Amino acid sequence: MALNNERIAVIGCGVMGEAMVKGLLHERLVRPDQIVASHPREERCREIGDRYGVLATLDNRAAANGATIVVVAVKPQFFDEVATELRGAVSADALVVTIVAGIRTAHVVEVLGVPQVVRVMPNTPGQIGRGISVWTATAPVREEGRRRVRALLTALGVEQPVHHENEIDMATALSGTGPAYVFLFMEALIDAGVHLGFSRRLASKLVYETVRGSVEFAASNTLHPAELRNQVTSPGGTSAEAQAQLERGRMRTVLSDAVWAAYRRCVQLGEAAQSGGSRRQAPASAPSDD
Repeated sequence: MALNNERIAVIGCGVMGEAMVKGLLHERLVRPDQIVASHPREERCREIGDRYGVLATLDNRAAANGATIVVVAVKPQFFDEVATELRGAVSADALVVTIVAGIRTAHVVEVLGVPQVVRVMPNTPGQIGRGISVWTATAPVREEGRRRVRALLTALGVEQPVHHENEIDMATALSGTGPAYVFLFMEALIDAGVHLGFSRRLASKLVYETVRGSVEFAASNTLHPAELRNQVTSPGGTSAEAQAQLERGRMRTVLSDAVWAAYRRCVQLGEAAQSGGSRRQAPASAPSDD
């Protein structure tokens, strides 16, 4: 086990927190007795404990106490309340991994009082071990710490380090939010198929398999996507006509605008959360992302 000697606390075991727990156990990176998860709802704690055989608690401080890796997976507007609660319970030697959108590492260091902080942007396919997690770390996270981060993030799929923290906000807009763009595209294609006359079941199957095959084909190929697209576009053919309609609808521009809007929103959320401008009164154990 790559993380055999670790004790891992998952603070806010919602959707992504659970995905990490599930992946760690599925990949045999840790044993169930190495994980402690926290959540503010008692029924959720029972659900996580029963499902994975890990210890689950309502108490964030109890979960973090003695942990060598602390994963913080709460919503941005609740980060400061939870971090203030955790201050002193998280060991100064612990590796803190935050998957909280918009919250910068310097703020995590300041509020938690720990030097080793890793900021991660995972995405939804991490729930089945097929995601990509973009991450950066503070300078005190040396090579051994970075090795531990890589091992931890393999629970969600592929990991990709970046040098500049601004790239995490950029990744939030591109890969973090990216599944929503893909799902919307798939939904529109399925609806178009139903409009043509297919049953929704058959239209869904055709779209799912087309998207899955296209992605795997592109990923296994050295050609640029534009070259791959040209391969299936005959002059005057159906693909050419369809693409002309997409271009008239400004699909490229709309997608680019969407990514930029998501990026700006990510930055705004982080600034608002850190300034307290968007915080609501929160319970001691704040909700996560489930």
